[in-house]
Amino acid sequence: MTGIHQLLFSNFSTAVVGAGEVIVIESFLGNTVWTCPTGVTSVDYLVIAGGGGAGTNRGGGGGGGGFRTGTGFSVTAGTDYSITVGGGGSPGNNSGTNSVFSSITSAGGGYGASGDAVGEDGGSGGGGGGSGYPDHTTDYNNGGTGNQPNTTPSQGNNGGRGANMGGGGGGAGAVGGDVPSQAGETGGNGGAGEDSDITGSTVRYAGGGGGAGEAGGGGGTADGGGGAGGTNSSGTSGTANTGGGGGGGSDTASPVGGSGGSGIVIIKYTVPTSSPLIFRGTTKWKCPVGVSSVDYLVVAGGGSGGGTPSNGGGGGGGAGGFRTGTSLSVTSGTEYTITVGGGGTGTGGGSYGGDGNNSVFSTITSTGGGAGGYGIGGTAGANGKNGGSGGGASNGRVGGSGNTPSTTPSQGNDGGDANSGQNGGGGGGGSTSAGSDASGTNSGGNGGNGTASSITGSSVVYSAGGGGGAFGADSAGTGGSSSVGGDGSVTGNGSNGTSFTGSGGGGAGKGGSGTNGGNGADGIVVITMNA
Repeated sequence: MTGIHQLLFSNFSTAVVGAGEVIVIESFLGNTVWTCPTGVTSVDYLVIAGGGGAGTNRGGGGGGGGFRTGTGFSVTAGTDYSITVGGGGSPGNNSGTNSVFSSITSAGGGYGASGDAVGEDGGSGGGGGGSGYPDHTTDYNNGGTGNQPNTTPSQGNNGGRGANMGGGGGGAGAVGGDVPSQAGETGGNGGAGEDSDITGSTVRYAGGGGGAGEAGGGGGTADGGGGAGGTNSSGTSGTANTGGGGGGGSDTASPVGGSGGSGIVIIKYTVPTSSPLIFRGTTKWKCPVGVSSVDYLVVAGGGSGGGTPSNGGGGGGGAGGFRTGTSLSVTSGTEYTITVGGGGTGTGGGSYGGDGNNSVFSTITSTGGGAGGYGIGGTAGANGKNGGSGGGASNGRVGGSGNTPSTTPSQGNDGGDANSGQNGGGGGGGSTSAGSDASGTNSGGNGGNGTASSITGSSVVYSAGGGGGAFGADSAGTGGSSSVGGDGSVTGNGSNGTSFTGSGGGGAGKGGSGTNGGNGADGIVVITMNA
């Protein structure tokens, strides 16, 4: 799980913000988890769903994603809140998907109809399609109904009616436009979006897409991130992270409708400067006025454990690189990109699973953990891969090197070996110690231990190595730091590393039809500000 959000800080008037506090604005661009910081009791929010995809063949415009906003929403410090950011619908009868923050759900925009059909219901409704008959003078193709399901205040509006051409998709601020003339060649305009200034700048979101037109009239217009309808051409897609509907495609040369724009979730709250900020997705952070340095923890994603097709235990996945420090200089007003690395995905034997991905804050990069070596079945296995900590080897091979590339202090350690004649997997390296070698003839090695950090206010162990898998009935290796790393298996799939610790996955055990290594855990970045 790797979500995306943008983090902005601003200092507002002293009537709003007390001493030692800042106002934080977080813009989430993908699915993630937000941990409510200490001292925060309420947030203001904006939740925009994905816009609807537009129709093809004189298509109606897609409806804008649902638009919901509010202030003073109660939250509880220390609680994890799942955030879902809806995707835009693709062309051809595909609505946008919902965005969710806590109990607030905004519905995806309805799709614009293709040809002689009605638009779909949604946060805002999709536009009705065009029939393509110039003598279509007695009826319309209705647009979809907006504000579905019903919310108060309304999250959107109805789509416009199509006839010869496509109607406009509904927007958060207005209904979609009907075609100006039933027999004409002009598409309906998309409904206007709605403005929000939650970020400190006024931005319009969730506009409907314009309906398709032809040369005698033209495609419908759009705002609020909605796409314009095509004029003898494909429609324009909605703008990413606005929830705008896609523009309808006309019927010449097989053009298609535009996709809906993805949604966004934004929250704003006042927080004590000393409260830790926890990131589980890629982020942009604007350093606040008065903050000159930060303390940090940067943990990369853990490597996957090795799989095996039938014989030989897989090596444990190496832990993601672990780097921590104090008083890292930052510059007020500068925007820093924060990248949180995802864990590697385990696979069956015969090929490597995924390495962990790097995590980055400012000049600090922690390297993803190396994948564990895989069993091949009846022959020698594979080496562990290099990384922040190295992956453990499979039967008869060597573990990957840790602290690659080299950092001071070291970000990790080597994976364990599986020497000639040893059919088990070596343990993945951890941030504190190397993975253990495979033991005896068929047993897996233990994962290397991770390192505890209290930067969040509680002691948590990060970056433990995965345990090596076993061959047959012997013992599998235990994940480092008492199974924070994934445990190896005797005859089945390896266990996954503990979530958001950057720990390695466990190696697979001997399986009759093949078994998978465990997944590495996603990394994490935590900072505390020093004013």
